[in-house]
Amino acid sequence: MSFRTVLIANRGEIACRVIRTAHRLGYRTVAVYSAADAGAPHTLQADAAVAIGPAAAAESYLNIGALIDAAQRSGADAVHPGYGFLSERPEFVEACTAAGLVFIGPPAEAMRAMGDKARAKRRMLNAGVPCAPGYLGEDQSDERLLAEAQQLGLPLLVKATAGGGGRGMRLVQQMADLPEALAGARREAQAAFGDGTLMLERLILDGRHIEIQVFADTHGHVMHLGERDCSAQRRRQKLIEESPSPAVKPAQREAMGRDAVAAARAVGYVGAGTVEFIVDAAGQHHFLEMNTRLQVEHPVTECVTDLDLVEWQLRVAAGEPLPETPVRFSGHAIEARLYTEDPYNGFQPQTGTIALWRPGRASIRIDHGVAEGGAVTPWYDAMVAKFIAHGHDRTDAIRRLVRALEDSPLLGLPTNARFLRDLLQHPDFVAGDMTTAHIDQWAAQGDAVLQRPAPADIAWRLAAAVLGGAGAPFDLALQCQGETRRLRTPAADVQVLQFADGELRADIDGVQRRWPAVRCGDTLHLAVDGAAFSFSEVSPWPQQHTRVDPARVCAPVAGMLAQLRVAVGDVVEAGQPLACVEAMKMEMWLHAAAAGTVKTVHRAVRTSVAAGDLLIELELLP
Repeated sequence: MSFRTVLIANRGEIACRVIRTAHRLGYRTVAVYSAADAGAPHTLQADAAVAIGPAAAAESYLNIGALIDAAQRSGADAVHPGYGFLSERPEFVEACTAAGLVFIGPPAEAMRAMGDKARAKRRMLNAGVPCAPGYLGEDQSDERLLAEAQQLGLPLLVKATAGGGGRGMRLVQQMADLPEALAGARREAQAAFGDGTLMLERLILDGRHIEIQVFADTHGHVMHLGERDCSAQRRRQKLIEESPSPAVKPAQREAMGRDAVAAARAVGYVGAGTVEFIVDAAGQHHFLEMNTRLQVEHPVTECVTDLDLVEWQLRVAAGEPLPETPVRFSGHAIEARLYTEDPYNGFQPQTGTIALWRPGRASIRIDHGVAEGGAVTPWYDAMVAKFIAHGHDRTDAIRRLVRALEDSPLLGLPTNARFLRDLLQHPDFVAGDMTTAHIDQWAAQGDAVLQRPAPADIAWRLAAAVLGGAGAPFDLALQCQGETRRLRTPAADVQVLQFADGELRADIDGVQRRWPAVRCGDTLHLAVDGAAFSFSEVSPWPQQHTRVDPARVCAPVAGMLAQLRVAVGDVVEAGQPLACVEAMKMEMWLHAAAAGTVKTVHRAVRTSVAAGDLLIELELLP
C-alpha cells in the first residue's frame, strides 16, 4: 500500500493541517478547490492544485467524479478526506479503491456500518454497549415518528442517520414543534448528505458530551487515546473541547475506553475514529455515534499525547503497525473554534473580507486556512480557525487560551472571539460544570456572556486619535454599533506612537499599550480585550433613511433561498414565516414584520442570494 502523492479532498484549515504533516513525512500533496476557493491558502501550500467545480459543495467538494479525475490528472496515488464533505461516504472509499487510489481512512464496510447512526446503535446494543433510548426503525412516515416520539417523551432529538457536524438535527421540547422539526431535519440532511432518513433519540438532560479517540491498524491492533470533553456547545454544535475531561473519573475513563475499543473491533475498523458518548447526571455513559474520520478537535489529543494523528493515519494507510509503546498523557489541552458569526444575534453566520489576521503572533497553536484579504463566503462552514492551548494543568491552559483570543483577533467581519474568551472565564466553565444545555440556556435567560460588549471609552479615544489625525483641534463625530459620539481631537492625553503592520501603539494617560488594529478607508477596525469594533466618521451629508421597512423582506446574509412559503396574492399575518435562507450550515427563517398581502416575490427557491437582497415585497394592510 505504498504511495507518494496525497490528494486532500477538502479545504480550509484541515487541508492545510494534512498538508503540513504530509510534507514533513516526505509526501507530495495535491489540493483541490472550488471557484470560491481559488487562491485560498490550502491551494498555495500544496505542491499542486486542481480546480474541481463551482462554489456549491454539491458541484465541487461533494463531486466524487471530479475528485477522482483530479487525483488521476495530478498523479496522486492516495486520498485523504479530511473531515466533513465526503469523509464518511463509503461510496467515495469504493470509488477511490476502484481507481487504484489508497484511501487514508477506514474501509467502506466499517464506514457503512457506523455511518448510519440507527444501524450503528443497533449494532452497539447487540455488542452490549449502552445506548440512549430512541427510535431506529425503517418506517419513516411522520405518523410513525410522531407515535414513537409520544412513547419516548420530551425533550428529544430528531437526528439524521447519515453525516455529522450537527446537520439534520433538531431539538424538540414541545410535541407541537415535532412536524416542523422532522421536515427541517429531513430537508437539511438531504441537502448535506443526500439521505433524509431520520431517527429519534431521547435527550439526556444535563448531559456531558464525552468522546473517545480510537485508532486501529491493519494488523488487528486497536487502542484508545483518552477522552475529550465537548460539552460546551450551542445548538448541538461544539465550540470548546478539552482533554482530559474535568468531570471524568479514572473508572469512567476505563469503561468508556473499553466500550470504544469494542465498538471499533465490532466493525473491523482501521485508522482514526471517534466514539461519542453522552454521560448522564449519574455518571452513566450512553453511545451516541461513531465518527469514522479525524475529528475537528483532534489537536487537543495531539497536545496531551505528543502524537501527530495525521502521521498515524498516513502510516496506518501505508500498512505500518501502531507503535507498541504505551501512550503517555501530559498536561491539559483546550481548543476553541473561531467562527465568523455573531454570538450576540443568535450566532448568525457572517460573510465578508478579512481585513486583519495575524495568527503567527500567538504563543499557542492556531490551525487555520484563511488569509488577510481573503473572503469568507456563505458556501461553507463558518469555522475559520482553531485556537489550541496546552498547559501543565487546566488553569494554565485556560489562561494561555484567553490571552491568545485577546491578542490574535480576526478583524473585518464579526467573529465569536470575545464570546469564547468570556465563556472560558465563565464560573460554570472554570468549575468544569458545563453540560450540552448550558449555552442554549444562557441564551434563553439573557446571561451576560451573551450580551454584546460595548466599546469602552478607551476605544473611542483611540479611534478619534487615529481617524482625526494631527493638526488643529476640532470635534470629530464617530459612530460604532449604532452609537454616535463627538470627541475632541487631537486629545492631549492620547498620543499615537505607531500604527503599522496590524498593530496600534499609543500612550494614553501616560501608559503605553498596543492593540490589534487596521484601517480600511474611513473605517478603523480595532480589537480591545478580544472584542472587535468598527469605528467610522459620521458623514456630514444627509443619509438615506435606513429604518427597517416592514414591507420589504430582505436576506440577512448571503446564502441560498432554501424555502419559500408564500406566493403573490397570499395574505400573511405579523410573525408568519415567509422564507428560509440557508448559509454556513444554518437555516434562518424570515418572518413578516406586519400583516399584508404578498405583492412581489423576487427570488426562486434554491437560488443564491446576497446579503440585503430583496426577496419579498408586501402590500401592508391598514
